Amino acid sequence: MTQAEIKLCSLLLQEHFGEIVEKIGTYLIRTGTQPLRMIISDTGLLLDQVKKALCVLIQHNLVTYQLQKRGFVEYEAQCKRVLRILRYPRYIYTAKTLYNDTGELIVEELLLNGKMTMSAVVRKVADRLTETMEDGKTMDYADVSNTFVRLADTHFVQRCPLVPETPESPDAPPPPAPTLVINEKDMYVVPRLNLVGKGKRRRSCDEEENGEHKAKKQKQDGESSEPPPDDGIYWQVNIDRFHQHFRDQGIVSAVANRMDQIFRSLPAGYNIVKQVLDQYLTLLADDPLEFVGKSGDSGGGMYTVNLHKALASLATATLESIVEERFGSRCARIFRLLLRKKHLEQKQVEDFAMIPAKEAKDMLYKMLSENFVSLQEIPKTPDHAPSRTFYLYTVNVLSSARMLLHRCYKSVANLMERRQYETKENKRLLEKSQRVEAILASMQATGAEDAQLQEIEEMITAPERQQLETLKRNVNKIDASENQVDETIFVLESFIESTVKKP
Repeated sequence: MTQAEIKLCSLLLQEHFGEIVEKIGTYLIRTGTQPLRMIISDTGLLLDQVKKALCVLIQHNLVTYQLQKRGFVEYEAQCKRVLRILRYPRYIYTAKTLYNDTGELIVEELLLNGKMTMSAVVRKVADRLTETMEDGKTMDYADVSNTFVRLADTHFVQRCPLVPETPESPDAPPPPAPTLVINEKDMYVVPRLNLVGKGKRRRSCDEEENGEHKAKKQKQDGESSEPPPDDGIYWQVNIDRFHQHFRDQGIVSAVANRMDQIFRSLPAGYNIVKQVLDQYLTLLADDPLEFVGKSGDSGGGMYTVNLHKALASLATATLESIVEERFGSRCARIFRLLLRKKHLEQKQVEDFAMIPAKEAKDMLYKMLSENFVSLQEIPKTPDHAPSRTFYLYTVNVLSSARMLLHRCYKSVANLMERRQYETKENKRLLEKSQRVEAILASMQATGAEDAQLQEIEEMITAPERQQLETLKRNVNKIDASENQVDETIFVLESFIESTVKKP
């Protein structure tokens, strides 16, 4: 665990959960597995604060617990899972793209709450969608349930592990911590629920809380005492499924960009003649990138997608792009040459790249000092004399990817700190703007005249409005930059994981 990762985890925890949860989470990331007694002692927090913080972290899958043989429970932070908080906007946007606004809100609610029952998610999402609809229109629970079922069928949401049902023994004391289990066959099985109802709007006027509304509220309070039909069956977002979708889309986009004209000529849908299909498959299989491989000839052969080579190509393209942006097109030419030729002496680099000796030497040194290329010594004699030693330049893609991943973590941490600084510097103005917006909303709800509303709006002066616009523009740029860096992080992490797991 690098210092850059720890710092980023700390910033993410503080931004999303506050100082106490951040202190507990960062402590566990730095120290590893710890029992409750040590966490309280080392952090200096109260027992109640530590317990609540651990509950929040466990609820969001950021901390796991393990019952030890000696009877005490140890807690361990999941650093990689904490870093996934950075990708929450991308998960939500993907759900919106695939399953419209309903899917977006379902995934958003699950990410915000960590774990929820299906019935609770359906009601909350239906209420939120109803709020955005025109007066008189409401969102039906059944429509939200159908989208939830589709998300479960495609494995974007999954059941959480449960406490197994065991016969209760009156004499046996309960274990210090429950052991949660899940049957893989049940992970995506949606319980049969007959959720009847529509989304409700929040009341905006005090008068609506009298009379009939009070009677309904009492009735609802009476009903809420009964457990919901899916009580105890909790759901969470399946992050690995989203990552699989991102990976597949990245590979498809890479192939489409490489063979753009070919793909444009494909007919809409999948009605492709076998002869034409064979031609496209052969073209993909013969491509130097080797995204698609072919084995055997019986029955036309077996075609497979080589995920490792595809991810390696995506990571290599990312490295090439960064080298070009950082050092220029000539350095990128040398970098691509080393990738293709594997090992080259400086004189060979000069000749192949057709770059003067002095410039080639400077460019190689720049990339060497930044760890984008490495130098390998091959001595002719045991004494390693420079005059009798070959010096070969090469690119270690895995090492470069790890170095770049570390820099990406540092970049995101810097962006987050910059956003916090911008917000802190304009705190007074932001609070004033929020107060004015709240007053305007209240007056509009009570039917105030335009002149009154304009008078309230003028409480914020023209220079202040300009300052707010500048702040909004800067924060939007920072948010967009975070998302772009996270896309690079995903490509590099996928490649590193694929390379490490490769037999």
